[in-house]
Amino acid sequence: MNIKSMAGAMLAGALLFSGLTTSVEARTLRYAIGHPPSSFVVDVTKEYAKQVETLSDGDLKVRVFPMSLLNFAETSGGVRDGMADIGFVLTSYFPSEYPHSNVAVEASMLVGLLGDQARGREGMVFMGALSEFTFFHCPECNQEFKKQNQVYTGSTGGTSYGLVCNEPVETKADLEGKRLRVGASNWSRWAESVGASPVTMSANEMFEALSQGVVSCIVLASPEIHNFGLTDVVTDINMDVPGGPMPIAGTNINADTWKSLSAEQREVMLRAASQFSAGVPWIYHQHEDRILAEAEERGVAIHHADQALIDQTRAFIKDDMQHIAEDYRSRYGVENGEQLIADFQKLLEKWTGLVQDVETEQDLADLYWNEIFSKVDVEQHGL
Repeated sequence: MNIKSMAGAMLAGALLFSGLTTSVEARTLRYAIGHPPSSFVVDVTKEYAKQVETLSDGDLKVRVFPMSLLNFAETSGGVRDGMADIGFVLTSYFPSEYPHSNVAVEASMLVGLLGDQARGREGMVFMGALSEFTFFHCPECNQEFKKQNQVYTGSTGGTSYGLVCNEPVETKADLEGKRLRVGASNWSRWAESVGASPVTMSANEMFEALSQGVVSCIVLASPEIHNFGLTDVVTDINMDVPGGPMPIAGTNINADTWKSLSAEQREVMLRAASQFSAGVPWIYHQHEDRILAEAEERGVAIHHADQALIDQTRAFIKDDMQHIAEDYRSRYGVENGEQLIADFQKLLEKWTGLVQDVETEQDLADLYWNEIFSKVDVEQHGL
């Protein structure tokens, strides 16, 4: 072979090698989340990204965009339109788009009726129950996600919500006339039931609202004090009421992206999602007591609700289940709301028992995988 022929063969080989290299490069998926970069949820999201890369042997990667690509209000539409491949979707922000899903989401205060077995494990119980409910007991929920060009891959969320305030609250009289920032309709109704005025605003506006006295309290989980940088404006906390976590469809995937993945890659995404679904409630429960203790050390007063306010809240929760069913029927055409809530309550009771032996985050992730996510048919789901 002469020099010219050898050079040509080498060039052809190089081009062929280059083409092969390009074809096996990892695919990077964009994940949008409205939380700030320093939040505990973003820490869990980064672990989710690592899981995807590890489980796919490097074929898939996830790039996390905290509070930059899309905010909370933009994420649902952004995932739908392909601005992000994966998103942290708060369905409670969009009741008309996700009415069947939100019947269960708005029932989050039911964890307050589960007794001592659920105390300190509310997030673990609720996210397991909601994930199982949405995957296997609510076909209408999955149709709602499909209409938004999304595929549901699990629910997550933190600990129960209480009152993060700039003045003391212990009784119903303390709440009367107060303005409370709420993030979902169930807490809005509770606020009205105790004589307070609910105020809706973006989570990113909470600091200014509390610091300037626009609201007296924010209905919030205690770890969110750290996540949203509220440390310097909180003076009083009462975590006894109203209760209930904020559930999120934490790893919803754009339907076109999902369909473009192989069956093996879809299973990877579900396996990583089971870790993510477990990771958020686990890290919130781990930090809950620490956040409150550190707040108390800074001089923040920790209050407790009197028995009358606790009893009124429990009575409200029971009555509100019927209201949710009737409200979603009249406003959004959900005809089976009572049955959805009844089915969901059974799952809450089931999951209260299932999480009792959980001692580590991996225990919870394995429980979620074995009981829920591994049973999803990747040849059918979302396709």
